[in-house]
Amino acid sequence: MVFSLLITWAALLFGGFIFSPADPYLRMPLWTRLASSVVLVLLSCVLALRSPSLPFLLLAIGMSLGFLGDCFMADLFAVSFPHVLGGMAAFGAGHIAYIAAGLVLGVGVPIGGRLIAWVIWLFLGGIGWYAAVWRPAQEPGVLHRAALPYALLLASTAGIGSGLALNRPAFWLFAIGGALFLISDLLIALDLFNDIQFSQMGDWVWLTYGPAQALILLVMWF
Repeated sequence: MVFSLLITWAALLFGGFIFSPADPYLRMPLWTRLASSVVLVLLSCVLALRSPSLPFLLLAIGMSLGFLGDCFMADLFAVSFPHVLGGMAAFGAGHIAYIAAGLVLGVGVPIGGRLIAWVIWLFLGGIGWYAAVWRPAQEPGVLHRAALPYALLLASTAGIGSGLALNRPAFWLFAIGGALFLISDLLIALDLFNDIQFSQMGDWVWLTYGPAQALILLVMWF
């Protein structure tokens, strides 16, 4: 069942890109994007039920919050605040769950390398936020400021994964997933805060975000 869900997820995500009508910014239909996220939520629940434990439950919660974030970013909810802020809140909460899962899974792993990896990624996340969000801002607002803790949360996921991977190679999936998630959101920031766009940019957001979520989740399979 796990393999079947992975195939379904890949078919929805990559099939939506390959077979949909050409569009200069985003060719993936909304329904294939959201459906691919739903499949990852289902997959996380299956894996958590197969191996019940706190880390796996936390990863499943993170995937569910990621889907909620997708819905906010698609502007599917009638809310009184910017939909991007709702998306950031949902994704940020999801990454808190990922980080908590990584910390639990890392019990017993030497802390020195983990701490260094985390600090390095915090530095990279801060640089990314400054370059893509803060530096170009003429009049920084709530979203600009909220983007900093958000970027540091995303960087922390990559940092926690990288630190664990130094001792447990399977966690490179977790680390690479965290890095891809950060890259995906930096692409969104270039568009949102800088009006910078390039060909198929919206697709590249999803072609980094979708695999990021899948890689974070697949650490449960090993």
